[in-house]
Amino acid sequence: MDELVILTKVQRNLKELYQQIGDAMIAGGVDNMEKYKYMMGQAHAYYKISQDISSLLKKKEQKSENVIKFNADANTD
Repeated sequence: MDELVILTKVQRNLKELYQQIGDAMIAGGVDNMEKYKYMMGQAHAYYKISQDISSLLKKKEQKSENVIKFNADANTD
């Protein structure tokens, strides 16, 4: 499997987990400060990892744009 596909799937899953935490917090799923801090830590970690993946993907795109591909079959006169 291509690494781009894997990274995209991981990033999508992280965003879903981040959203689930937000939904749980809004719905009243937090009943004490310890649980609140734990969920905030999870959300922060998911967000940070997702941002890091985005940064890596952008660097990969920029790197591939800077590559000049030469046609081996082209005639050189």
